[in-house]
Amino acid sequence: HENLFSHIIGQIDDNNNGISGIEKSFNEELKANNLPLKLTVDTDIQYLIREELKKSENIFNNLGSAAILMDINSGDIISLVSLPDFNLNKRENIKDLMFTNKITKGVYELGSVFKTLTLAAAFQYNIIEPETKFENLEKKIFCDKYPIAEYDKKLPSDLTAEQILVRSSNIGSVRIAQKVGIIDYSSFLKKIGVLERINFDIEEVGLPLNIRWGKCKLATASFGHGITTTPLQLAKAYSIISNGGYQINPTLIVKTRNLNDKKKILNEEVSKKINPILRKVVSTDEGTAHFADVYGYEVGGKTGTADKAKNGVYTKDKINTFVSIFPISDPKFLLLVLLD
Repeated sequence: HENLFSHIIGQIDDNNNGISGIEKSFNEELKANNLPLKLTVDTDIQYLIREELKKSENIFNNLGSAAILMDINSGDIISLVSLPDFNLNKRENIKDLMFTNKITKGVYELGSVFKTLTLAAAFQYNIIEPETKFENLEKKIFCDKYPIAEYDKKLPSDLTAEQILVRSSNIGSVRIAQKVGIIDYSSFLKKIGVLERINFDIEEVGLPLNIRWGKCKLATASFGHGITTTPLQLAKAYSIISNGGYQINPTLIVKTRNLNDKKKILNEEVSKKINPILRKVVSTDEGTAHFADVYGYEVGGKTGTADKAKNGVYTKDKINTFVSIFPISDPKFLLLVLLD
């Protein structure tokens, strides 16, 4: 398949030793066992998603892109694409960081997709309800000397918790996080697997940057600024929030498992409250993702835009992300797409 599974299968060296991807992680097992290793990925879907990502380069002139499609109840990864990719049939020493597996190893600030996690944390601790009203929301607040502003100056000053997510209010997300508090918020993010290195089938995984929590960090983290994770970990977090609160571990390897033995780590009410709101983000005119409202698919999701930092300074370069769950009435799949 040449480039199609380059970041998944990985490379071997001149002595047939795995040096990246599955080839590296399962090098000893593959040498000792004549049985093939069966992957969860679907070749046709992998091809189709890769073709769509390649089209985006012509539309947005982006440097790179990535996508992951996953079963949110089992953690089985149906597709994992990162562009640019490379031909596995050619043994080359690739040093350009643009070829990094953006889904598993890319560590990013991901912006407003974190607002879903903030609202879910408030639901987990029974602090607010979807209809809880937040009044007199300012258009700009200051944390220390740094301003936090709304991206949309036309947002009403009174919003419900649900509207804060649907309309992607920065200030509203800050107010929700302040109600949750540093201890519970950081504990929630840790529980759903956002803050620490993930244990995964391939070794190329990123380590989210360490966080020194304080009032300002709580405020900015609430809308995905000043906090990092990998797209793989974000996909895991959204899956747990949407699947009824069950722990899942993303995997590329077909495993025999009993889905009845799943561990519940969140209150079931979290999914019951968050999923209809994610649907409104897509299905309503005021939602930030109504472009993704595909008839018959019941897509729910959240958009995110973040400034890229280079040498400790924010630039005008962006990371754009869309995380979707579908069908929202009986959630089965997560599709995360990232454009660099």
